[in-house]
Amino acid sequence: MHDNLLIFGKTGQVATELRALLPEAHFAGRDEADLTGPAACADLIARVAPAAVINAAAYTAVDKAEDEAEIAHLVNASAPTAMAEACAARSIPFVHISTDYVFDGSGERPFAPDDTPAPLGVYGRTKLAGEEGVVAAGGSYVILRTSWVFSAHGSNFVKTMLRLGAERDALSIVADQIGGPTPARQIADACPTLVRQLQIAPEKSGIYHFSGAPDTTWADFARAIFEAAGLDCAVTEIATADYPTPAARPLNSRLDCTATEATFGITRPDWRAALTDTIATLKGSQ
Repeated sequence: MHDNLLIFGKTGQVATELRALLPEAHFAGRDEADLTGPAACADLIARVAPAAVINAAAYTAVDKAEDEAEIAHLVNASAPTAMAEACAARSIPFVHISTDYVFDGSGERPFAPDDTPAPLGVYGRTKLAGEEGVVAAGGSYVILRTSWVFSAHGSNFVKTMLRLGAERDALSIVADQIGGPTPARQIADACPTLVRQLQIAPEKSGIYHFSGAPDTTWADFARAIFEAAGLDCAVTEIATADYPTPAARPLNSRLDCTATEATFGITRPDWRAALTDTIATLKGSQ
């Protein structure tokens, strides 16, 4: 089955992990299907005729999206909608990665998949529009919302902290945003399971949540990174209001993942173990 999987994305964190996990799958990069041209995505699905499609590509530059709303909408909304429609027409499963940014981050309880979305910025709005397009396509699908993704690849908080922690004695880190750091490798591991179960039981279609455990703050996550890497860098806790960014960040990114475990048997990964592995990978590649 894996040799007949079409995966959109080549260089992102989840796509990179999927390439290591499923080397025989067909990976489509910008050269083959530019997501700013949604019709090209549908055409590729028709041409490859896969058994299933995974979309691991997205416009993820949260702040830049505020100035590039049109491009973000094409990549995050129009393209996955076109993919989902092409999959529905062929009765094949579609797995799409989404984000906690579809919520406004209010309150303190974890957001459930059926909670009402209320995105704060362009990135969240375009990702939500993509979700709505996938659902409306009417095929068998899983939308997997995740948060705070990290790995040894691409740009992410862990790599930024390792770089800054080696350069400085102290850093000020936001302490009033809470969420679950999620290893990209575990998101990649979940994708074939979702595909297989959708093929057997399309009635499992829906929106699900998947994030690492335990929930933590960015400041405490930074402390864990420095400790795991043996870096002597003190963390001063600051409020989100003290670190203004072009796009607003949700304060509460906790995700209720119980339905994902109940339906698919996929449990929340321990990000602390994955962090140790990620740092070891990065040190090994130096």
